[in-house]
Amino acid sequence: MAESFGADPDCYDRTRPRYPDSLVNGVVAASPGRVVLDVGCGTGIAARQFQAAGCKVLGVEVDTRMAEFARHAGLEVEVARFEDWDPAGRAFDSVVSGQSWHWIDPVTGAAKAAQALAPDGRLAVFWNVFEPPGELGATFAAVYRRVLPDTPFSRGAGGGIDAYEPILTRAAEGISQAGAFDRPEQWRFEWEQTYTRKEWLDQVPTSGGHSQFPPKTLGQLLDGLGGAIEAAGGSFTMRYTAAVVTAVRTDPA
Repeated sequence: MAESFGADPDCYDRTRPRYPDSLVNGVVAASPGRVVLDVGCGTGIAARQFQAAGCKVLGVEVDTRMAEFARHAGLEVEVARFEDWDPAGRAFDSVVSGQSWHWIDPVTGAAKAAQALAPDGRLAVFWNVFEPPGELGATFAAVYRRVLPDTPFSRGAGGGIDAYEPILTRAAEGISQAGAFDRPEQWRFEWEQTYTRKEWLDQVPTSGGHSQFPPKTLGQLLDGLGGAIEAAGGSFTMRYTAAVVTAVRTDPA
């Protein structure tokens, strides 16, 4: 599943939601400087936002297709698994990771981040968590159950912040176990985005594993979701929570 995101980097970059400016500005303001390492940078969505906030950004990305797209977008990217990546003596004011830290060993990743951080540098890992509105969310879930029974996807997409609690807890516990940070904090930023039927259906295949569905199955899923959006008036407003787990390096790495 982790390798599925690079199947169509252009579509991924075009359709995936950005992060609220309040998150980016909050991380920058709480860091000792503006030199940023973006772990699992993908096509560079978060990295470009940090650049726009005045930061110098280096990306680390395991997928060569995503890394190449990010380079064409003007980012410096090194291809590696973060657990194996070598900071080579470089120090960063913040290590960030948007929508990708759950693919990294939480303890090894936090220890590697500590090695790369300057004194009092900040680790901030974050996710956009979405929750479709009320009745539409229930209809979306029913479509997933019908098209993808007996798979993890039958639970539907989204689910809101409660569905992400295990991921957030795992990240926080990994930071604590690494032994080089102060106590992890959680920050949350609420925001919304309105989608047309086409805009949402363009994004669906970029979700984890979706690009690996047989074409017929993916077509049935998109038809069902599209029908639900049409029945709701052709567009809807998605509720997002940008959830951050963050901590400051306190122990010399």
